[in-house]
Amino acid sequence: MKVGYSTYIFDLDGTLLNTIDDLASAVNYALRTNNMPERTTDEVRQFVGNGIRKLMIRAVPEGESNPLFDAAFSSFQEYYLLHSLDKTRPYDGIPQLLSELKSRGCRLAVVSNKFHLATKELCAHFFADTIEVAIGEHEAEGIRKKPAPDTVIEALRHLNVGKENAVYVGDSDVDIATARNSGLPCISVLWGFRDREFLKANGATTFVSAPLDILDL
Repeated sequence: MKVGYSTYIFDLDGTLLNTIDDLASAVNYALRTNNMPERTTDEVRQFVGNGIRKLMIRAVPEGESNPLFDAAFSSFQEYYLLHSLDKTRPYDGIPQLLSELKSRGCRLAVVSNKFHLATKELCAHFFADTIEVAIGEHEAEGIRKKPAPDTVIEALRHLNVGKENAVYVGDSDVDIATARNSGLPCISVLWGFRDREFLKANGATTFVSAPLDILDL
């Protein structure tokens, strides 16, 4: 069976990897260390999607106005880099999906708002044989994070392919906007951090309930 697209650009958290427990643990370590109230996993799930700084702005009481914000943010980064693999795993069916796409000659990349080092390390650990390019947040180098199209453009450049016959796959409203801003169609997955109603309200039109369903699009 022929695959509908030749290039797949994937979001990472909530799309390929279930990272929420490790993210919540890192958030709560940072909050606890700085004498702040902890957050539930469901709260953290709603906070993610716009990068780790925005995650901590949402988690810390009064956000960046809190005099201990920078300390909490640093605590989060240090802890997460050491504990990002404690509970994080690919969603069921993801390794099989990526292997099948690869066997059919498709080009595969990840773009994430997770910081660049963690994105590359997680992809190297879980998807070394399938994901060719992994790009995280590194705005200091002039590459804006999602929903700007910059990381998608950078991924396509590294793959040495154009936008023709490429598709973006993600689980959030940020991903829908990223695909739109990049001029790509978007596949919205329903096993991630946002539900169908939320995604539909934010413009999603194509949904999949399980990873291997992507092969039928």
